[in-house]
Amino acid sequence: MFRVTRELCRLFKISHLRTSVYHPQTDGLVERFNKTLKSMLKKVVDKDGKNWDFLLPYLMFAIWEVPQASTGYSPFELLYSRHPRGLLDIAKETWEGETTPYKSVIEHISMMQDRIAAVMPLVREHMEQAQEAQRRVYNRGAKVRSFNPGDRVLVLVPTVESKFLAKWQGPYEIIEKIGDVNYKVHQPGRRKPEQIYHINLLKPWRDREALVAIPTPPNDTGPSTPEVPIAETLSVSQHNEVKEFLRKNKDFFSDMPGLTTILQHDIITEPGVHVNIKPYRIPEARRKAVSAEIKKMLELGVMEESHSSWSSPIVLVPKPDGSIRFCNDFRKLNSVSKFDAYPMPWVDELIDRLGTARYITTLDLTK
Repeated sequence: MFRVTRELCRLFKISHLRTSVYHPQTDGLVERFNKTLKSMLKKVVDKDGKNWDFLLPYLMFAIWEVPQASTGYSPFELLYSRHPRGLLDIAKETWEGETTPYKSVIEHISMMQDRIAAVMPLVREHMEQAQEAQRRVYNRGAKVRSFNPGDRVLVLVPTVESKFLAKWQGPYEIIEKIGDVNYKVHQPGRRKPEQIYHINLLKPWRDREALVAIPTPPNDTGPSTPEVPIAETLSVSQHNEVKEFLRKNKDFFSDMPGLTTILQHDIITEPGVHVNIKPYRIPEARRKAVSAEIKKMLELGVMEESHSSWSSPIVLVPKPDGSIRFCNDFRKLNSVSKFDAYPMPWVDELIDRLGTARYITTLDLTK
């Protein structure tokens, strides 16, 4: 695809400019044109949005005949050095009986060259004025920043989970400066070890001034804490602080499911209703895994044997790592359970309580 694009640019004498990633402001003209075209499509497309591509030629012609704010002329005039003749212009000429004088090809090309030569100085003047005004507006809140090769920086890039969520990652090292505002960054562990970023996506990484090693006391007897990956970019003191935190809170980071004896929940069902559903068929390839899971939960005390006449079938849900999630199909039980009118908290109140928090944690059950 790259070769085809390069050959296309060569044939049409198109100057191919490469821009930095995650910085759409560099392609401002293209992004603004896409926004204009999308807004026009939204207005003309009716309930049936499948035929929007048939309207593109008409919308493109409408854009071409409108003067552009920066140049002062329409794209059609700059390309063909004459005013565009739309449908209304053609209808007017037909009604008034006007005829277009015949001109030879040489005369037409000569007139085009003369008009373009006369218009281009005005276009450049308008462009310079518009760009200067845009530059003043943009630089009002801008600050002069620069980095040197070897500096360590953080990079604001989208996360793996969502392209719409970005966070600072790093630290990475500056390799070289490219142009006035772009830098090549060495980022080990990512798909591209070296990438060019705009300076707006970079901020300096600051190490702690004092690095003091904290001795870690030996683990006491009891359930061992599973190995938790710790980022190599942390300093020695930060690494030891994380290990100490894990040691003190090893119960929270254990991969062994537990149970509580503080509270007991009662499920109130409708009187006279009985739920007894026949178990679903378990594939032969999953029988050993199910037996092992049941045996493990019995040993841990998570579940116990029952001789009740109530029964709900189990459901095996595959997990991304290849293991299975042991679940129960309680849909029938839910249909006969009485509604528990527990007052749910307001979301706005929860957000207000979290507004001043420095850290927000999430709880994920082991099983």
